[in-house]
Amino acid sequence: MTAQDRRAFRERLPLRRIRAPRWAEQEGTWRQARPELIDAALRRALERPSGNWFVLAGSLEITGDRPFGRTVAGVELVAWRDGRGALHIGPGACPHLGAPLSEARVHRGRLVCRWHGMCLGESSPRWPAFPAHDDGVLVWVRLDAVGGEPPLSAPVLPRRPAPGRSIHAVATAIGECEAQDVVANRLDPWHGSWFHPYSFANLTVLRTPDPDEDDEFEVAVSFRLARGIGVPVRATFSVPEPRTIVMRIVAGEGVGSVVETHATPLGRNSAGRPTTAVIEAIAAHSARPGFRAALPAAGVVRPLMRWAALRLWRDDLAYAERRYRLRTRPNS
Repeated sequence: MTAQDRRAFRERLPLRRIRAPRWAEQEGTWRQARPELIDAALRRALERPSGNWFVLAGSLEITGDRPFGRTVAGVELVAWRDGRGALHIGPGACPHLGAPLSEARVHRGRLVCRWHGMCLGESSPRWPAFPAHDDGVLVWVRLDAVGGEPPLSAPVLPRRPAPGRSIHAVATAIGECEAQDVVANRLDPWHGSWFHPYSFANLTVLRTPDPDEDDEFEVAVSFRLARGIGVPVRATFSVPEPRTIVMRIVAGEGVGSVVETHATPLGRNSAGRPTTAVIEAIAAHSARPGFRAALPAAGVVRPLMRWAALRLWRDDLAYAERRYRLRTRPNS
């Protein structure tokens, strides 16, 4: 094999040898991770309009076989699909005696309450349905009484790679914090190589938000796949609405791939603490022929994508929960 052949072979492979210092020998990033910079980016994010839309769940979680129940911002909800696959979201309590409709049955596209057989499906004064939106990856619900903003006809959606050319997965984790704590975690990219050394190496923040321009972070980082082996990329982080952070790969392997992190407030738990669902949608894309060949095996790949996302959020939720406790403790 000639040198030219070897170079061409390496270019066909996304993997690279990465040289990274030992964890404790990395250059500290605490000087660059200025609290005032992160706080200013967070304030601007929280001021953006959402139109009162909240992510409820992944699209594949809502079926016509059984209802799906979740409380969002203290509002008990039930979601299901009718016989045509159309999405419906309504109050989670039966208007008769308050039975949990998440335990109802779906019959001919309508909910049948298990307590007394009340049949529900159409919006009524006693049981008003909520505006719902299915973007093909995520299901959204509009809660005007909670959001208090001028409503939008549809949620603020980031651009994703075409469904037929990408593999989508949705992972959900729940923590004791508020939505803003999740957003603040993502607006601190400097912690990547320190807090997640098993996944990231050589992370460098190339650009910080400029509110007069695009108001986004840009980073260079290598995703670790094994010891000494990784995939170097450049990625941007932006906040299109107050509960969504979008990471987009703009150079390197997987250009166009997107990770959307949605922070959905749930309510307070039995201890009186706020809980937030991190609902992360990953849209993986690559122009490589091997990726196109893998598209039919998306059902096998999705669990691996969810596992990788949840591994990161195990740590990042600890970060978000700690942030919540620090900013809400007495005399903080």
